[in-house]
Amino acid sequence: MLRQAIDSIVCAVYPQQCFVCRCVVGSRQDGVACNRCWSETRIFDGSEDLCGRCGAMQDRNIGEILSCPNCHDAYYDRAVAAGVYEKALAATIVDLKKQPTLSNKATLLIRDLVSRVDSGDTAILIPVPLSRLRKFERGYNQAEIIASVYSQYSRAKVVTGCLVRSKQTPMHRVAMDKRARELTVEKAFTVRSPRLIEGKEVILVDDVLTSGSTASACARVLKKNGAAMVTVVTLARAVMHF
Repeated sequence: MLRQAIDSIVCAVYPQQCFVCRCVVGSRQDGVACNRCWSETRIFDGSEDLCGRCGAMQDRNIGEILSCPNCHDAYYDRAVAAGVYEKALAATIVDLKKQPTLSNKATLLIRDLVSRVDSGDTAILIPVPLSRLRKFERGYNQAEIIASVYSQYSRAKVVTGCLVRSKQTPMHRVAMDKRARELTVEKAFTVRSPRLIEGKEVILVDDVLTSGSTASACARVLKKNGAAMVTVVTLARAVMHF
């Protein structure tokens, strides 16, 4: 009760505009988006018709399938996201690339992801790495922030420095198709200290999954170096129907 009262006072004294609709955000726990925009954001609860591998939304109720036309050649085993990359969730991810903090709302979504993934005792968390230049420019890796929160609610430990981005790759643009995205990350990742991943389930963490090209490139090199399984976990999934 006291915390809610303090929250209301702070929001009244230091009002913040919602990054989506520009209305006032009524609670700091909602982060950069208001409660209405959060309510209009599609958050997955397990009842959706999604591809069993890449998490793409299905246009018809055909049940969980092993793979779809978007991911038949993917090297990861499964991809799980908190919700759709839109409105409040999209604003949260954009803000995460500007400052290394997550709202209470986003933290709870990550906590829920842990129960949906249900990983084993050998699982480890590996954030998708940035290039040295991009990490220097930003000052941090947003995937590491997400992985750190995830580890607080699971038995999996964060392992950094094992998977590295060995070359600078161009930013993926909205207009790029799947093949173009694949070419930009081809041979872009390498593994150091393979013993850290040998025989283990790797939970590959990133902010958003779009075509899955980056995740697949990472999974390919991880499995080549001994990982038994790669599960991709992201805050959001770009809408990709089939």
